[in-house]
Formats: sequence, C-alpha cells, structure tokens
Amino acid sequence: MSEDQTPAQEVERESMEFDVVIVGAGPAGLAAAIRLKQLDENLSVVVLEKGGEVGAHILSGAVVDPVAINKLVPDWQEQEGHPFQTPVKKDIFNYLTKTGKIRLPNLTMPPLMNNHGNYIVSLGNVCRWLGEKAEALGVEIYPGFAAAHVVFDGDKVIGVATGDMGVQPDGSPGPNFERGMALLGKYTLIGEGVRGSLAKQLIAKFNLSKDCEPQKYGIGIKELWEVSDEQHQAGLVQHSFGWPLDDKTGGGSFLYHLENNQVAVGFVLHLNYKNPYISPFEEFQRFKSHPAIKDIFKGAKRLSYGARAISEGGWQSVPKLTFPGGSLIGCSAGFVNVPRIKGSHNAMLSGMQAAEAVSQALAAGHVGEELTSLNESWRTSEIGKDLKRVRNAKPLWSKFGTTLGIMLGGVDMWIITLTGGWSPFGSLKHKKADFECLEPASQHSKIDYPKPDGKLTFDRLSSVYLSNTNHEESQPAHLKLLNDSLQKSSEHDVFDGPSSRYCPAGVYEWVEENGEDKFVINFQNCVHCKTCDIKDPNQNLNWTCPQGGEGPVYGGM
Repeated sequence: MSEDQTPAQEVERESMEFDVVIVGAGPAGLAAAIRLKQLDENLSVVVLEKGGEVGAHILSGAVVDPVAINKLVPDWQEQEGHPFQTPVKKDIFNYLTKTGKIRLPNLTMPPLMNNHGNYIVSLGNVCRWLGEKAEALGVEIYPGFAAAHVVFDGDKVIGVATGDMGVQPDGSPGPNFERGMALLGKYTLIGEGVRGSLAKQLIAKFNLSKDCEPQKYGIGIKELWEVSDEQHQAGLVQHSFGWPLDDKTGGGSFLYHLENNQVAVGFVLHLNYKNPYISPFEEFQRFKSHPAIKDIFKGAKRLSYGARAISEGGWQSVPKLTFPGGSLIGCSAGFVNVPRIKGSHNAMLSGMQAAEAVSQALAAGHVGEELTSLNESWRTSEIGKDLKRVRNAKPLWSKFGTTLGIMLGGVDMWIITLTGGWSPFGSLKHKKADFECLEPASQHSKIDYPKPDGKLTFDRLSSVYLSNTNHEESQPAHLKLLNDSLQKSSEHDVFDGPSSRYCPAGVYEWVEENGEDKFVINFQNCVHCKTCDIKDPNQNLNWTCPQGGEGPVYGGM
C-alpha cells in the first residue's frame, strides 16, 4: 500500500474499510452516496468533506435545473423543508454599455437558455439537505476531514488518506499532532469540485486528459445581499454581459432574487484573459456601480462573499473519467454548461451514474476494476446531450470576442437545436490552457480601478471577513510555491505580479524588503477558489488542502 506522497511523519496510519469512499460532500458526491444506498442498503459508504460542515465550502449562483433531483428524490416537492423554494418567474438578458443597457428579446434566445421550470437556490443549503437524506439512509459523512492523499495498491486506487493535523510550519509534528487516517474502499469516487488537488494528481498520473482539449476556467465571485421590499422580485433571473469588460475579455454577471428579500449578485470572468493588470474582484465591484444595477442595492445589506473557479471547457475538455479503482465525478471532471451557467444538475447526474456502475460491479463480485463503461455512457446520457449542444459557445466567444462570439454561439445553438445536433462549425477546439493566454505586462497598460465606497463597493479584506474564512497560522502553507526564483524572474519581472490581482482574497502580494522584492503568501485569507493554481503563468503555484475544517464557512451561498 502506498500514497501519492510520502509524509514527513513516520507514524503509522490507522485505517477504516468501506465498500465505497467518496471525496467531497458536494452535489455529485452526495448524489452518488444516496444512489448507492438506494440500490443496495447494505453497502457501507463514507463521504469525506474538507469543510467544517456540509455546505460550508459550497458556492454557486445558483439556478438549478431540477432534472437530477427529480430522478434522485422523486417526491421532493412533497417534503417539508426542501430548499427549492423559489421557482424562476422572469428571465432577463441584458447587454451592458458603459451607461446603459440593451435588453435581448427572450424569443431570440435558444430554447435551452430558458430558465422557466428551474429554481433559484442556495446550493449550500441544497447540499445540507442532501446530506441529511444521505445520513438517513446510513451514509457516514465526515465533515472537517480533508482528503489529502490518494492511497494505491500498485497502480490501483484503494482509497484516500486524510491530512495530518497539528503539523508545524516546518513540517514537523507539533504538540497536538494527529496522524491522518486512511479510508480504504473497494471503489473511490473523487468529487472535490473544480481543480481538486486529488483529481489533478490522478489526471496526471493516469494521463486522463491525453485525448481531450485543455480544460478552461472562469472565476466566479458572488455576494449575497438583503435588499428592500421595493427592489426585491422573488423569482427574477437577470444575466448580462458587456461592460465593465472590453470586447476581448470574456465574462458576464448575474442577479438572482431568492426568497426572504435576498439577492445573489455575481460576476464571472473567463480566465483566458490576456491583460495581467485585470483584477476580477475589481471588475465585479465596478459592475455593481453600473446605472442599471446599483439602485437594487440602495439601503441594502451585504450578507456574505465568496469566490470559486468554474470549469468552462465543456464537451471537448472532459477527461477520461475512470482509473483502476474509481472515477472522477461532478466538477472534478468538468460538466458545467457555460451558456446556461449551470453545472449542479450534471454533477448530480454524474454521481448517480457512477454509483450505478459501482453497484453493478460490486454485485458482480468485481473489486477495484476500472469502470470503463462510464467514459461512453455519460456522452450518450442527459449530461452529454446537455453539453454537446453548447460545445462551440466557449470557443467562439474566445476566438471572436464577446459581441460577435456570443452572436455566433447563439446561431450555432439554434442550428444544433433545429437539426438535432449538427453544427456548421463541427466541434471547435480550445487549443490553449488559460495560463498560456496571459501576455507580458509590457504589452498592456495598468488599470486605474476606483476606490471602494464601503457601501456598494468594497475592498478584498473586508470581503474575506464576510466569508468567515479561517486557517490556523501555525501550520505549513497549503499554497505551495514551487520555484522562488522563477516567481521573481517571470511572474514579477515579466508579468508584473498578476497574482496580487487575480486572487479575490488578497492572498498574494509583492513587498519590498531590504531593497528587494519579496513574494508573500497570506494563506490565511484563502477562500479555496483555486484561481492561482489555474492562472499562474508558469504553473508555479500549487493549491493543496489545508487542515480539515478550515477555509470559508459560507452562509446561504
């Protein structure tokens, strides 16, 4: 038995054995756990969650397509306390100019963009509710336990190990040191979300991405507000694109009116942007100041803040899902539908599909064999149908810019809808990874962002405070700088330190010390968005799990 890493401590791990080990109590992991117990109540299933509670690290818009929950819990509407309280009543699409807006007629939008029949929710609350369902079926859920290592038997995955607790900054055991535990399973499902540290290792080890396009990403930044009665319209969904971004920089925004006078406002910036002076956080603050947006927040109170990377590669970028002993599920594989800004329904469906494949394998007496059928079955399922019809939206946007790219993407989606799948573009490629798109600072000018007013627009540190983020300082930094000199010679000298701008939590900064520029990592601020792991131009920053239970604690997000 071996791990993907050799810990510095040589204390033997204790272990527990299960039929199925699931990493991540998100929509995919919880759906997989519930489906496994529905199929065979005698299976032993455990779910590890790095957040201090189920839902603590969950962040999404979110407008949810109920296709998956209808399958998983068919009678959910009859149950008290379910989280799907606000059906979409009105759908608005706007193109923002600097001072005004142009509303796009709903009739011009491809049918798949219609949100009627969907629900505006807190995805964190959805996961809390699903967690209760899973536990009622006998699933063991361990919040506060971060899966830090993959456990192998040869080349077969046989489980995961949680991170050690009480490790000092130099890596040595502290006075409260506790060795992480190995959780061993006949099958292991990895549902960590976007750019998960274990999924990243497994994709590299088993070369799972060799036959697909590079994964593409965006950063989504979200605030939850309590607004006045006059400004609240329960069930209103508003999407926009355009200002404050220029035509060459992809992204957009959303306003979702939930119950209880709450409004979720968010901004998504595609991480293939070129200008190293762009700050996604500052662009979000600028967006809220637009004349068509700012009045919604008059007399309102900001309740919460968070940020999270979003997978945007879609159909072309989904890696091979399976490896000996397990599978990637949910956003660890990248099942987000970019034009619809939805992924939780596909995440749940993928978890259910994996659960069904695992259940069949175990019933047939197979242990740890590769579930190869999943690699084709998802493409012919509802997930594949959902992603294939929007496969060219992102490449067209990237190639032709916002205005022309969105027009061409809309035409392509209409053609695919009308022809049953054919596109004049075929299936376009993404070509470059996002970190390869960043250009040297010498090719761009600095951006003068307005100072925050503390009422509508804010600074990063006060925002991080609202995310309830906490990391014990007396531990090794979970954000690993691989090469100090490269960070100075390239990230600083060539790109002028974009890490201080792309991070939405103020983790990274360059400071002058004894006449020299020094790179500082304030890992205590990290909201686990993974943007640094994606956008660093040299892939010189590696996000790993901190101690279990640490990070943000999102309320109602």
